[in-house]
Amino acid sequence: MKFTFRIKYRTVWGESLRVMINDEEENSLALFTRNGDEWQGTFNAELPDTPDIVSYRYGVFRNGVCIRKEIGAIPHFIIKGNAQLNHCIINDCWRDLPTNNHLYSSSFNNIPHSEHPRILPDSIGSCITFRALCPALRHKVQELGLIGNCDSLGNWEHCRPLKMQEIYPCVWQITIDASTLKFPFEYKFVAISSKTGAVEKWEEGNNRVFNTQPLLRGETYFTKESEIFNSDSGKKLAGSAIPVFSLRSEGGFGIGDFGDLKKYIDWAAFTHQKAVQILPINDTTKDYSWNDSYPYSSISIYAFNPIYIDVRQLPALKDSNKAQEYERMRISLNSLPQIDYEKVYKVKRSLLNDIFEQEGNRILSSDGFSDFFTKNKDWLKPYAVFSYLRDIYGTPDFYRWPEYSIYNANDTERLCAEGSAAYHKITFYYFLQYILHIQLLDTANHARMKGVILKGDIPIGISRGSVEAWVEPYYFNMNGQAGAPPDAFSTNGQNWGFPTYNWEVMEKDNYLWWRRRFAKMSEYFTAYRIDHILGFFRIWEIPTHSVHGLLGQFVPAIPMSADEIKGFGLNFNEELMTEPFINDYMLNVIFGDKSDDVRTIFVEKTHDDIYKMKREFDTQRKIEAYFGGKNDKESISMKEGLYSLISDVLFVRDRKNPAVYHPRICAQNDYIYRQLNWHEQEAFNRLYEHYFYHRHNEFWYAEAMKKLPVLTQSTPMLVCGEDLGMVPECVSWVMNYLQILSLEIQRMPKDPKDEFGQLQNYPLLSVCTIGTHDMSTLRGYWKENPSITERYYHHELDHWGDVPAEAPGWLCKDILKRHLSSPSLLCIPTWQDWTSIDEKLRNPDIETERINIPANPHHYWRWRMHISIENLMKEDSFNEEIIKLIEESGR
Repeated sequence: MKFTFRIKYRTVWGESLRVMINDEEENSLALFTRNGDEWQGTFNAELPDTPDIVSYRYGVFRNGVCIRKEIGAIPHFIIKGNAQLNHCIINDCWRDLPTNNHLYSSSFNNIPHSEHPRILPDSIGSCITFRALCPALRHKVQELGLIGNCDSLGNWEHCRPLKMQEIYPCVWQITIDASTLKFPFEYKFVAISSKTGAVEKWEEGNNRVFNTQPLLRGETYFTKESEIFNSDSGKKLAGSAIPVFSLRSEGGFGIGDFGDLKKYIDWAAFTHQKAVQILPINDTTKDYSWNDSYPYSSISIYAFNPIYIDVRQLPALKDSNKAQEYERMRISLNSLPQIDYEKVYKVKRSLLNDIFEQEGNRILSSDGFSDFFTKNKDWLKPYAVFSYLRDIYGTPDFYRWPEYSIYNANDTERLCAEGSAAYHKITFYYFLQYILHIQLLDTANHARMKGVILKGDIPIGISRGSVEAWVEPYYFNMNGQAGAPPDAFSTNGQNWGFPTYNWEVMEKDNYLWWRRRFAKMSEYFTAYRIDHILGFFRIWEIPTHSVHGLLGQFVPAIPMSADEIKGFGLNFNEELMTEPFINDYMLNVIFGDKSDDVRTIFVEKTHDDIYKMKREFDTQRKIEAYFGGKNDKESISMKEGLYSLISDVLFVRDRKNPAVYHPRICAQNDYIYRQLNWHEQEAFNRLYEHYFYHRHNEFWYAEAMKKLPVLTQSTPMLVCGEDLGMVPECVSWVMNYLQILSLEIQRMPKDPKDEFGQLQNYPLLSVCTIGTHDMSTLRGYWKENPSITERYYHHELDHWGDVPAEAPGWLCKDILKRHLSSPSLLCIPTWQDWTSIDEKLRNPDIETERINIPANPHHYWRWRMHISIENLMKEDSFNEEIIKLIEESGR
């Protein structure tokens, strides 16, 4: 079979263009050019035996290495059966992401494609294949068609267009016998009724003209792909955000589950919402305590938390006495205003274990489980063994295990063998994950059927005590801690404790670890939020000896030499500027009447009134260990004060090369900065501005573009990025190019000149909300800072008179209405902020509605809805108000 590929693409000296069949770089086909702009190549090639459709992409190569390739989830396609003639002539355009790429995502195209390509008969002498990308048709109601000015194309008669085939979601083709066409001819793409076949919508613009000379016998000509009907960005949507654990139902177990999520989706659809956003749902089980409530510290990126199993969907216990006792405990736990995580997990796990003993053999021998196990065993078996060993040794910290601390695949196979002593306990975890899979899949399919986007959450980090850290340690840097620099959430920064990623190793297999993770998620979700998308540009890495985040540095980053620092006009002194500055004044101000205790126990004098930390207390971790579990107010105050002494430096040494340096984040707020004279302060400020806001833009852009194009286009899910915090300019470059939806929050404006975000200026490709799980609710925010509230009320909302002490329903409704009217594609307020508009319905206890406090690394995540979903469905006035708000906003 002969193939000729033609494409226009401007290259520079030393670059060449190649065609990669099925994305295979090693066996790519080299094209040739005479002018560096028009490329062509003819090859005798055999297409792969399967499947019926073969994909290909173009790539730019230099010295045999692919340095750039077409991105996007949709490659080019050839239908093998229609390429059975002697010669295929393929005309292409380089394609990255199509216009309004979100319309091609599974959020807007959630009907699986199942149409098989039509094959032309062998007797045809030559033919033309017309190709188009079209995302905007109404599913099951419209299809794409072709119509033109000759009889075989329908003679422009609206009832005679040719129906095209959707060979892949949003990809349409039709192959026509060239002998039936009269050259040259005119044509258009049209939307046709699936029922009648008649034209319902015409392609805008001038008629297309086909001028190519008649084809030779045995030739198939492929037209350039056209983007059709995607100039309209689609209807903006509204939704709500709520964690699964916060859901409450009449038959619940004291915590939300996947069955409750299905009910909540029904309520969302009933009130005309088109999106439901949840927090991470992966297994976080470490010690079976309330600490496991933190959803961003999972022990597996694949396994779900067993606490989310809906036991109502499982077979009833045959032991009636046990069943009655469990029901009594369920009712008690479900009556609690907040989650009692430890009791819920203990009771629910016991019940699940009893059901496993009763039904496990039957379920694990089913065809459904067999299929699930075959597809998931690569992660399921290590996870089950990890969970078994965690239970035996009482900790997920595998490096503390007396045996199996270093992962060995043979050990896993031996423990998972049917005759092993551990087999029964290991299969319990198989059972749990299979039940979770079928329940979440059922809920996900229900959301698709209802036309509701189910939006998941991908945490940026993994736990140190996790399956992935145990099985694949080479992907991680275990000697650092991931976190975030100081921001509105935490003045000392956030220390999440997660290991950072070894991106150099991940790049070698084209980020396979991430692609597998995203692929698993796409089985259930049609959209996802990338938690802390800034981590794909650079991560804030904190040394393991630190508790707070102030002594961290961005990784990767370009450190500064002593000479470069001096070049900004600052007389750099390594000893004075990289070691903590401590004097009597600081000790008196920070510790008051306890300052002498600090002088006696923790510091030693070096000269005059200058001190240094004693060696046994010279890191924050050593201070933390000294105070142990002391949680009284005095101990906490003393400990935090000592932490601040240790972080009182102007520069931190580079993690790999101690001879180069990074300016310490927010050093201007500390005592050492105040010791500089005004000239030195101005020099440091110039250096600081350059380093944090200008120095790395191109560098971090390149880092992100290595990863994000591969990852975001590896699945059809709609991609949303959480881009809050200290955001460099390059982040918007990448997100705009890849059409990743940004997160817009009025109280955290992107423009530093604004105190409040300007709703009318939000970009289309964004998710707008009033607040997130890391923030106070709208009503909580209203009470936090009276001066900010006053400016917001009078200057931003343009209301007159006295500022209400608490946000009344009419005001919450006004704020919500303004957000719904923004240009953002998605408006997804939290459920708490939706209910704030109804003074009779909303929770009178404002503080309990807050989900997380980022400044507290040991926060208990336990908020629950104060009414059940069943009763929520009966709140006619409230539900009608939501419908009205959404409809009036045009969403």
